[in-house]
Amino acid sequence: MPEGTVQLFVTCLVDGFFPQVGVATVTVLERLGLTVEFPLDQTCCGQPAFNAGYTDQARRMAEHTIEVLDASEGPIVIPSGSCAAMIIHHAPELLAGGEWEAAADRVAGRVRELTQFLVDDLGLTEVGAQGSGSVTHHRSCHGLRGLGLRTQGEALLDGVAGIERCELAGAEECCGFGGLFSIELPEVSTAMMDTKIGNVVASGAETLVGGDVSCLMHIAGGLHRTGAQVEVRHIAEILAGP
Repeated sequence: MPEGTVQLFVTCLVDGFFPQVGVATVTVLERLGLTVEFPLDQTCCGQPAFNAGYTDQARRMAEHTIEVLDASEGPIVIPSGSCAAMIIHHAPELLAGGEWEAAADRVAGRVRELTQFLVDDLGLTEVGAQGSGSVTHHRSCHGLRGLGLRTQGEALLDGVAGIERCELAGAEECCGFGGLFSIELPEVSTAMMDTKIGNVVASGAETLVGGDVSCLMHIAGGLHRTGAQVEVRHIAEILAGP
């Protein structure tokens, strides 16, 4: 059984729109015997500003995030490949050559996306979860391309008693969200989402599971508009079951 303390960096979307994902993440980690701490001064990691080209604003937000997290101890677990990639890769880039460079490197070395932490760091694919029905798994771009996450999510789902996992065609294809991409190029974004939705429905799964609520929110909106009866859930919610 794992021991020790981990820090939860919950992300803006989870905090503002999907608090149940944060609760589920804590449930999973505590079930494994870990102590979960939540640095209270955490705010946005700066990714929206960074993606929009507001480098100075993103740098200030990154400095705050690094200051808060560097004062903590233990692995920093994030239920998002997107925010994890920002802190691991882009925060050190933004803060290189300045007073926060060393701290940014230290923090980057401690950050783990949730499934990465469970599978790669702890060596677990079964976390005591139980469920029912059929699921399929979407691989988010930042986790896949930014962190190299491929089979971790599927391995954890296969370890949940009582559920059946269906393969998803085009599992590694972008859902079309991409943050500002969906706003700046809505027609392209919608076309990509339509392809993803078609593959999800064709999988036959009752539930679509993913590791980033941003992607899941985007896909869920498309599924709702088409009338598809497919539930959408973050993987932490599945792993926290029953």
